[in-house]
Amino acid sequence: MASEFELTRHITIGQYIPTGSFIHRLDPRVKLFVFIVLVLAIALNTSYLGNAIGLIISIYFFWASKIPFSYGLSGVKPAIPFIIILAILQLLFQGSAFSGGTVYFHYGFILITSESIRLVIVSAVRFIEIIFLSSVLTLSTSITELTQSIQSLLSPLKKIKFPVHEISLIITIAIRFVPTFAMEMEKMMKAQASRGADFGTGSWWRIIQRTRDMFPIIIPLFNIAFTRAEDLILAMESRCYTPGDERTSFSVYQVRTKDYTALLIGILLSIILFFYPFPY
Repeated sequence: MASEFELTRHITIGQYIPTGSFIHRLDPRVKLFVFIVLVLAIALNTSYLGNAIGLIISIYFFWASKIPFSYGLSGVKPAIPFIIILAILQLLFQGSAFSGGTVYFHYGFILITSESIRLVIVSAVRFIEIIFLSSVLTLSTSITELTQSIQSLLSPLKKIKFPVHEISLIITIAIRFVPTFAMEMEKMMKAQASRGADFGTGSWWRIIQRTRDMFPIIIPLFNIAFTRAEDLILAMESRCYTPGDERTSFSVYQVRTKDYTALLIGILLSIILFFYPFPY
């Protein structure tokens, strides 16, 4: 039951673990760009073999960044109910959307074919791959580096008056607040359980019951979110933050040979996953 209250253990996105690996030392702009192209390639790949290769690549990134793979698996656990619900919906209602394939079951509007089963398996593996890649990106890149890399990649949009700095700041604040809200939710769950609330007693597959148990802490969580946002606004105003002003950066990144090598490898892997006609 104690593990049910340790939400921060299962939230890998938005945290940073400085292990000193070569992935940590890569230029953050290169890491972000490689992450984007790999996610796009994985999202558009519909083959079993292609997604198996993508999963191996994601696991390799965990090993190369010297981050325990068990920590990456803990980030998948909160998404298991959503993966199961998505798989059931796709299996029951997406069979008619595909032509061809072997029909295994047909009753009314429910049609289960080999193509719908492929969609279920590929979607589940794809979801896990994206979680792994997102976790590696945020676990190996500090919030400051992530902000500057997003701003650098979006900098060409400044020519059309796009608020690059503001958008990059919003994205990084949202990522940073994920573990913060998980910690606040963990505190509220422990406080409610100490008062006799039913938290952590239901099985993980009883999704409806576990969702119903979460309702009493939704409103307090929103109140905490608004309080945190107000504190952040006051902190930024006290430091004379003005949206739209030109800013310089304390750290100036230089792309080195190893960064170009990592970029080239990432692009080649993405091209293979996207264009190569995998047999199955």
